[in-house]
Amino acid sequence: MILLGLSGLLMMGTFVAITGGLESENQQGEVTEIEGGGIGVGTANVSPEVMRYQPLLEKYAQKHGLDASYVPIMMALMMQESGGRGSDPMQSSESFCGSVGCISSPELSVDKGVLHFKSVLEKAHYDLKLCLQSYNFGGGFINFAMKHGGKYTPELAIEFSQIQYQKVKHTGNYHCVRPEMVPYSACYGDAVRP
Repeated sequence: MILLGLSGLLMMGTFVAITGGLESENQQGEVTEIEGGGIGVGTANVSPEVMRYQPLLEKYAQKHGLDASYVPIMMALMMQESGGRGSDPMQSSESFCGSVGCISSPELSVDKGVLHFKSVLEKAHYDLKLCLQSYNFGGGFINFAMKHGGKYTPELAIEFSQIQYQKVKHTGNYHCVRPEMVPYSACYGDAVRP
C-alpha cells in the first residue's frame, strides 16, 4: 500500500496545525513530536498519553494487515479524538457498536479504532483527507463525497455536518465541538478535520 508522499506530507502538516491547537486548548503538558514516514514525511505533536498507545497501534495495525506507516497518522488522529485520555481513546464505540460509550477498554478501543481506520481508508480509496473526515463522521460521508465530486473538501464536510445535525439535533446528544461551526449549524461531528 503506497500512497503519494505529497498526500502524506499534506496530512501530517494538517495534523500539526490541529494538534497544536488542541495542545493549547487543553493545556497539555509536555508533548512529543512524532514523524511520519512511508506515506509521507511530516510531524505532529502528541501527548504522553497518546505516545503510550504506540505499541498497541503497531500491534493492531499488524493484526489487521495495515501498513505500519499509518501508525503516526493514527496517533495524530487519537490526539484529535481524545488526547489519549479515557477508556475509549480512539473514540471507536460508535463504529463498533453503534452507540457512544459501549467501549470501556482502551485496548479494545485501539483494536476497533485501527479496524475502523483501515475500513474507511480502503473505502476512501486511500484518500487520507476523506478517510480522516470519515473516521469521525462515519462511512456515510464517503458516499456523500463520492456523489459530490469524489474527494474531501471543507465545504462538503460542513454541508454533511449540517445535514446530519438536522437529523439528530432533537436528541440533545450533539453540540458544536468547534464554536466557529455554530453559525453554520454544522454541529454533527468535527467538521473541520483534515
